[in-house]
Amino acid sequence: MKTNGVAKVAFAAGLLSTGALAQTACASVLSPSYSPLPAVASGWQAQLVAGSIKKPRSIQFDSAGALLIVDSGNGVLRYTFTDNGGTCLQVDKQQLLINQTSLNHGLALSADGRTLYASSVESVFAWEYDAQAGTVGATPRVVINNMSNNDLVTRTLLVSQKQPGYIIVSRGGSDDLAEATVLGSGISQIRAFNLANLTSISKPYDFETSGRLLGWGLRNSVGVAEHPVTGGIYSVENSIDGVTRNGTDIHENNPGEELNFHGYLNATTDHQGGNYGFPKCFAVWDPQEIPDNTGLTVGTQFAMTENSTITDELCAQDYVTPRLTFPAHQAPLDIKFNTDGSEAYVTFHGSFDKTNPVGYALSVVAFDPTTGEPTADASSTTALSDIMTNPDHTVCPGKCFRPVGLAWDTKGRLWMSSDSTGEIFVLQKSTTTPTATASGTANAAGTAWQKSTAGLCYGVALAVGGMMMAL
Repeated sequence: MKTNGVAKVAFAAGLLSTGALAQTACASVLSPSYSPLPAVASGWQAQLVAGSIKKPRSIQFDSAGALLIVDSGNGVLRYTFTDNGGTCLQVDKQQLLINQTSLNHGLALSADGRTLYASSVESVFAWEYDAQAGTVGATPRVVINNMSNNDLVTRTLLVSQKQPGYIIVSRGGSDDLAEATVLGSGISQIRAFNLANLTSISKPYDFETSGRLLGWGLRNSVGVAEHPVTGGIYSVENSIDGVTRNGTDIHENNPGEELNFHGYLNATTDHQGGNYGFPKCFAVWDPQEIPDNTGLTVGTQFAMTENSTITDELCAQDYVTPRLTFPAHQAPLDIKFNTDGSEAYVTFHGSFDKTNPVGYALSVVAFDPTTGEPTADASSTTALSDIMTNPDHTVCPGKCFRPVGLAWDTKGRLWMSSDSTGEIFVLQKSTTTPTATASGTANAAGTAWQKSTAGLCYGVALAVGGMMMAL
C-alpha cells in the first residue's frame, strides 16, 4: 500500500496552504463527534455534507441530482443540496423516500432513471421512480428472490451501463461453509439477470436457479463495478477471518482481500463463471507468515489444511486467482471507476479482529483505461494509494469513520458514506489554494474547527510551526 510518499494533509474544506495560517472555504462548518480528524491526500479536498443518519450504506445520484441513500434498517433516503461550489454544500431537503426496514444495502437505478432497485436479504425490489418529483410508486415489484441466508446478508446491486437491461447481484455466504461448495445452493455467488425479460415473466427470478453465473466460491464480494470502457466486471472480496494453516494461527496477515475479474456481459463468457476458491482456497498476502510454504507468493492460492484432497497445487490449478490482492482484514465494501476508467476507488470498512487495526480508508487503484486492467501486476503489494484515512487506527473502530458506499456526481465529485458515524462526505481533486473566508483559521497549537447549525459543511486546517503537518 502506498502510504509513504503520498503527502497527507489534515481534513479540509479546501487544499491547505503551507503558510502559518491555513483557511477553509466554507462559511459554515460542522465538526464530527470523533477525533483524531480524518486526513486527505495532497491534491484533494474533502468535507462532511450530511450527518445523523442511522446507517448509510449504498449511495447513488438520480437524474435530478438528488442523492439516494440506503439507510440500513430504515429505508431509502433522498437528499437535495444547495451547491456553493467545490465541496461546500448544504442540505436543502431530506426525506424518507421508501419506508421499508428490511432494506439493508443494495441500491441501483435503471439506465433511464425511471426504476429504482433496492435489496433486502431475501429479495430485490423495483419501484417506479420520478426523479423530478422525488416520488416512488406505492407498491414495489419483487424482481429477484430466494436469497435469504444468515451470516453475510448484504445483496449488492449493479445495473450495467454497457449491456442494457442487466442487473448484477452479489450474494454472500452463510455460516454453513459446506453450502458454498455446492453450485446449486446459490451461496457465495455473483449473478447477472436480464430484467428486460421480466415483461414476459409472471414471477420473480429465483436467484439459485436463474440468471447468468459470473462467479462463485466468493465469500462476500460486497463491491461490484463495471469498467466504463471495456465493460469488464470487477468485485472486491471480503475474505475469511480467524485462519489457521495446518494448525498454526496465521490470521493477522492472511488471507488477503481480493480484487477479482468476472468477464463481460456481452456475448462472450470468457473469464466468467469460475470458482474463486472459498471455502477451500484463499489468497496469500504475507507469505512469511504461512508455515509449510513451498513457493507461495502474494496473490497465489493456498489451502488452510493440506491433505489428500486439497493442496496448494490444487488450489492454484483449480480455482481462479485474484487480479490483485490487498492486505488482510481491510474489508472492501465498494468499488467505483472514474469516467475514463483510469482509476478505481475502493472503500475499506476496516478490521475487527486484528491486533493492529487496518483499513478505515478510501483508496485508489490505477487502471489502464484501454485494456481495463490494473496497471500493477498480480503480485503487487503497492497497488493501493490512500485518499482519505483515519490517521490513528488505534482508536478504530470506535472513533473512526468507516467508509461504505461511493457515488460520482455530474461535477466529478466523489461522494462517500460512513455507516458507523452516520455521515456523508464529498471529495474533489484540486490544485488550487483556498481563498480567505470569514470562517476560522488554524493556529500553531493544533486544530481549529468551527460549528454551525446553519450549514452542513466542515473543514479543518492544521499547521505547526508555520508549516503544514503531514499525516
